[in-house]
Amino acid sequence: MPSRLLKRSSSIWIQLYRRTMSQATNGSTDGKPETSQTSPDFSFGNSLSLESIRKVQEEFSKERNWDQYHSPRNILLAMIAEVGEVSECFQWKGEVKEGLPDWTSEEKTHLGEELSDVLIYLVRLADRCRIDLPSAVLRKVELNKQKYPASRVYGKSDKYTAYTNTE
Repeated sequence: MPSRLLKRSSSIWIQLYRRTMSQATNGSTDGKPETSQTSPDFSFGNSLSLESIRKVQEEFSKERNWDQYHSPRNILLAMIAEVGEVSECFQWKGEVKEGLPDWTSEEKTHLGEELSDVLIYLVRLADRCRIDLPSAVLRKVELNKQKYPASRVYGKSDKYTAYTNTE
């Protein structure tokens, strides 16, 4: 039974990966994502939601009986370690340009893997803490709009305390 569950979980991740890569490559024949050098626009694929990531990771953990180890504290510490691994990708690179034009495809792939680890742990932490992360994000964006009104902070990077209401 466990091996059947492992195969099913692996199959789900493989399906999600293939669907994502298929959308990312837009049918290019070399399997590499198409990039537009003329447009600074970028967007994520629409194939995954935070809820689908939560469900897949929950199943992945249950199949391995890892829930017993997934206390909020342990997940947080693991996520911090993964953030450290993301920082190692940038270590000794100096200033890095948007889009990482000077990085090899292997370096970009590795960065994507490390960022994925951080996201997986973040979603798992929210799940184990019973925080509706998408709702929390929308609420936080609204709070930030109030803290940093565009009419007062446009082009500035000061902390919100520099913009206290004087009106």
